[in-house]
Amino acid sequence: MSVSSINNSAERPAPDELLVNIADYALNAGIDSREAYDTARLCLMDSIGCMMLALNFPACTSFLGPVVPGANLPGGVRVPGTNFELDPVQGAFNIGCLVRWLDYNDTWLAAEWGHPSDNLGAILSCADYVSRNGERPPLVMRDVLTAMIKAHEIQGVLALENAFNRVGLDHVLLVRVASTAVATVLLGGSREQIINAVANAWLDGGALRTYRHAPNTGSRKSWAAGDAASRAVRLALLALRGMAGCPSALTARTWGFYDALFKGQRFAIPRPFGSYVMENVLFKVSYPAEFHAQTAVEAAVILHPQVTGRLDAIDRIVIETQEPGVRIIDKTGPLANPADRDHCLQYMVAVPLIHGTLEAGHYEDDAARDPRIDALRQKMQVVENRRFSVDYLDPERRSIANAVQVFFADGTSSERIEVEFPIGHRRRRAQAVPLLRQKFAGAMESRFPAQRAEPAIRLLSDAERLDATQVSKFMGMLTG
Repeated sequence: MSVSSINNSAERPAPDELLVNIADYALNAGIDSREAYDTARLCLMDSIGCMMLALNFPACTSFLGPVVPGANLPGGVRVPGTNFELDPVQGAFNIGCLVRWLDYNDTWLAAEWGHPSDNLGAILSCADYVSRNGERPPLVMRDVLTAMIKAHEIQGVLALENAFNRVGLDHVLLVRVASTAVATVLLGGSREQIINAVANAWLDGGALRTYRHAPNTGSRKSWAAGDAASRAVRLALLALRGMAGCPSALTARTWGFYDALFKGQRFAIPRPFGSYVMENVLFKVSYPAEFHAQTAVEAAVILHPQVTGRLDAIDRIVIETQEPGVRIIDKTGPLANPADRDHCLQYMVAVPLIHGTLEAGHYEDDAARDPRIDALRQKMQVVENRRFSVDYLDPERRSIANAVQVFFADGTSSERIEVEFPIGHRRRRAQAVPLLRQKFAGAMESRFPAQRAEPAIRLLSDAERLDATQVSKFMGMLTG
C-alpha cells in the first residue's frame, strides 16, 4: 500500500473548535453595543484619513494600482483618493497599503500587537465589489461597521494572550485570519465555506517579523497588512468556488499550526467573541508613531519648552517604558530609512524635544539629516519600568505608559513627565474625538478641494445617515 493510500484512508476529523467559533461569530453574532458602533464610525473616519495622508508619499503610491500596469477593471473596486478600479484581491491590497502606510491607524496592544483597522482593506474591497456586481442586494455602511467590529474582535481576542512575536511570527497573520472570516461573510459564504476559508488562512502560516527589526527594517512593514488583506479576499473567493478546508489545520499532530509553528501550544482564548476590542481600541490621534511610544512623544512635547534653548547642555535623557517598548523600539546606532526611524523610541523622543511636535515628514531623509537628532539619541537611556509593564497587561487598565526626564550638565534637570494613557485611549476618548475629526478633515482637505471634501466630512459626522448610505455611494464620494 502506498503512503498516499495510508494517509487518505484516515477519517477526516470534525473542524477544530476555534475554526467553528470564528465562523459562527462572523456569520451569526448580533452586535448590540452602541459604543462599539460609535467607535467603529470613528475608526472608519480615522482610517480614511490615514489613507488620504498616505497618498502624499510617493513611496506608498508606487505600490498602488493593478498588478500589471494599465489593467484597470471598470466597475471594479474603487481605491479611495485615486481613480483605480480593481479586482477585489488587488483592491484589498491597495486599500490595506493606504490605511497602514504611515503607521497612523488604530492599534491593539496585548501579548500580541497589531492594527485592527488593517482589516479594512478586505472589508471595503469586498463590500464595494458586492455592491457593484449586481449579484446580491447592495450593502450599506452599517454592514461595513458590523464587519469591522467582528474583524477587530477576532484579531484582538486572539492577540490577548498569544504572543506570536515570541515565535518570530508577524501580527499580520491575525489580519489574514480575521479578514478571511468577515470577507467570506460579506461575499455571501455559508458556514462551511467560512470554516474552510479560515482553515486555509491558518495553513498559510505567518510572515516572519524580520522586516520590522534591524538590520532588515524596510517598507514591507507598511504593505504587509495590504498583503494579508488581499490574501484573505483570495481565500474567501476560492472558498465560494468550492475550495476544501483542512478541518484540523490547527490541531493536526506534527503538521498543524500548533505543532509546526507555535511550539505545540494551543491558543489561549480568555473571553468569548463580542465587541470588547472595538470598544477598547487605541487611536493614534496626535502623532504618527509606533504606539508603544505615543505617551513618550507626548511627554517630550510637554518638555520641549523646558529644553529647546538648552539642547547643547543636555547630559543625558532617561526614558522609562514598558517591556514591549524595550523589546520593539529601543534602537541605537544608524537608522536606515523612514520605516526604521518610526520604530525607534529614541528618534521619536528626540524630534519633539527639538521641534515640539512629531509629523510623518520628520521620518524622511531630509529631516533625519538634522545632526541634533542623533546627538540626543546618543544621550538617551531606555529602561523598563516594571509598574508600566504590569499595567500594560492589566485588562482593566491597558495603559501604555512612558516617562521622560532630561538631565543637564550643570546638575539641574527637567521635570519627570509621566503619561500613562495616550489621547487615543478609551479613558481619554472624549478628549480624542474632536482631535480625530480635525485629523480627518485635514487629511481630506489635503487630497480634495473643499467642495469635494466637505460632503464626506459631514457624512462621517452623521451616524444615522452614514449607517444607511450604500457602500457604492460612499466609495464614490472618496474616489477621483
